[in-house]
Amino acid sequence: MTKSKKLNIGMVCYPSVGGSGIVATLLGTELARLGHKVHFISYEEPFALDTNNKNIFFHQVTFNGYELFKYPDYTLPLAVKMVEVAKKYKLDILHVHYAVPHATAALLAKDIAREEGIPFPNVVTTLHGTDITLLARDKTVMPVIKYSIESSCGVTAVSESLKKDTVRNLKTKKDIEVIHNFYTPKEISIKRDKIRKDLGLTDSYFVVIHLSNMRPVKRIPDLLEIISKVKSNKNIKLLILAGGDFDQYLPLVKKLKIEKNIIIKRNVRDIENYINAADIGLYTSGEESFGMGILETMSYGKPVLATNAGGIPEFMQSGKTGFLFKVGEVDSFAKKLLELSKNRELVNKLGANARERAVSGFSAEKIVAKYLAYYEKIISSKE
Repeated sequence: MTKSKKLNIGMVCYPSVGGSGIVATLLGTELARLGHKVHFISYEEPFALDTNNKNIFFHQVTFNGYELFKYPDYTLPLAVKMVEVAKKYKLDILHVHYAVPHATAALLAKDIAREEGIPFPNVVTTLHGTDITLLARDKTVMPVIKYSIESSCGVTAVSESLKKDTVRNLKTKKDIEVIHNFYTPKEISIKRDKIRKDLGLTDSYFVVIHLSNMRPVKRIPDLLEIISKVKSNKNIKLLILAGGDFDQYLPLVKKLKIEKNIIIKRNVRDIENYINAADIGLYTSGEESFGMGILETMSYGKPVLATNAGGIPEFMQSGKTGFLFKVGEVDSFAKKLLELSKNRELVNKLGANARERAVSGFSAEKIVAKYLAYYEKIISSKE
């Protein structure tokens, strides 16, 4: 394969607001922009997918809830759809995000295609975290995850930390290529002052932003406790862009008496406008294979306070782009937040460093080139 060849790429992901869905969508979008044809395969159109791009295609997986099955099955119809798309569009690579169920379905699809005499592309599996840090600890699915990884033609992980977790938890022997996530900042379409005005805030407020899927691993109670500890400073406001259910945390908000200290926005698409309107990011995850929300925050020139967990320290530099703390160190978080709220000059300096770090080290140009080189390596090994 020559570097000038344009590829037909199958991209399989969850259509979620969470990290893996966003990463897959961004990667597919950039590949399409470079002239490659990208075929997304999922049960719903991925969040923020631009189907107006002539090189992006969406193939929906449909499945039925037969009475025979207590729970609807997704893996089987997904495998059938993979075979269908591979046959019709002559895919060069099938890039699946998550070992289970996507790599598992791809391996089944590969066997079906072989039986039917249909050429099937090499399968590249990207590990994002949940399949390793959560599912791999479940003995009922762990063997399937390991098998799916070992049987993939190529495997990537979004951080060195996740790679180490995979080898430690699953005792895998498969070579794993580390390719970090990337983010391309979008243009600000609504001015900072306008967003703040809509939120009922003036420029005097020190706005702390958090965006995530609200899952337990994000340790939202820690986030709320930190705000509780600084609520004496009435100018500090927490803005949460919730990509999941925040209602479960409302009793704690009431208990901590911070109803007036936080603002909740659900399923926001133009995150760039809200990050731009904030002053600093705050992330309290217990585990984080990478930390896409943190990179997004840094990309708009905002420093971050975060936990020293998983892949976060691989791209965030404590003392330069923000500050890192041990998981659960809410007092240290609160103390530093108060300090920074009174030092705009330092916040601006850290923010400039954060933007530079994000743009120079984790740009689309740099990371997509690594994926294309990896695709070439996998395709060449088949030839």
